[in-house]
Amino acid sequence: MNSTIAAAVLAGFGTGLSLIVAIGAQNAFVLRQGVRRHAVLAVVAICAVSDAVLIALGVAGVGAVVTAWPAMLTAVGLAGGAFLLCYGFLAARRVLRPDPTAALTGGGPDAGSARRAVLTCLAMTWLNPHVYLDTVLLLGSLASDRGDLRWAFGAGAALASLGWFFALGFGARLLSGVLSRPRAWRVLDGLVAVTMLAMGAMLVAGA
Repeated sequence: MNSTIAAAVLAGFGTGLSLIVAIGAQNAFVLRQGVRRHAVLAVVAICAVSDAVLIALGVAGVGAVVTAWPAMLTAVGLAGGAFLLCYGFLAARRVLRPDPTAALTGGGPDAGSARRAVLTCLAMTWLNPHVYLDTVLLLGSLASDRGDLRWAFGAGAALASLGWFFALGFGARLLSGVLSRPRAWRVLDGLVAVTMLAMGAMLVAGA
């Protein structure tokens, strides 16, 4: 890999990381799954692969199609906002009515199946219009400015997504000792609730 390609990859990595690390519904969900050690690999893989697909679409120039069809983003925003509001209310209920066994086991009765975690993660990812704005439109337009190096830039952004979600999902288990206390789980669920409710309200209001 020559220095020009390496520079494009690093630029894409840095840009992608700056967009991904901001706290959001997807990151909050991955963090909670990681702490619970429940379907972590599946959740991380969905997030990373989905980002890679969307980034590739952006680099390929699909952003122009998305821009020309604003009704799609409106529909996605309404559906995603409603979903996040429901998930946020469930998290808020866990804060107000905590399960005393959840802190000790990392699960509790609402732990659910791997299938439920996968479906929730898919909804968190694909029903969030901000994902399309960040990956397809923003990263796609930045990549197009690099001409023949646009795919190297996109590859760097996809690597940033892969690294971040693996670090977040599998690194979250380091917090299991802290979260062995019920109060700590209530704080985590409170963070999830605030994030989901705020994002959901923003999506519905902006749709």
